[in-house]
Amino acid sequence: MAEIGFYHLLSMSLERALPKLLERACAHGHRVVVRAASAERVEHLNAALWTYEEAAFLAHGSARDGNPAMQPIWLTHLAENPNGASMIVLATRPRSRAQFDLLAADGVGLGAKGLKRRRFTPGFYPRVCRPSQRSL
Repeated sequence: MAEIGFYHLLSMSLERALPKLLERACAHGHRVVVRAASAERVEHLNAALWTYEEAAFLAHGSARDGNPAMQPIWLTHLAENPNGASMIVLATRPRSRAQFDLLAADGVGLGAKGLKRRRFTPGFYPRVCRPSQRSL
């Protein structure tokens, strides 16, 4: 059964929260796909991961970098899983989630009603998923 984690980013931006979430995921042995809404957003998140902390490094790549099989974290705007990820982090509405064991949705800018609608809209997530709620 796949697990869905909702991360309510109330006190920090996605750019600040994403590295923490990715560090935890990698520490637990996950390979991760981060799906953004556009190629421009992918490049923005790519830059954020390079500069989020001076002494830290998260190995990651995107189509611009190539070699997805070597990347533990893959940034994309496409419905793809080229690095064999077991986890997907969505910064956009999912198109397909059948390939993943764990899904993390950010809920940025949705507000309380939007988050509730996103969590409980029939068909939004597969019936085989177990939703959970978390804060960063």
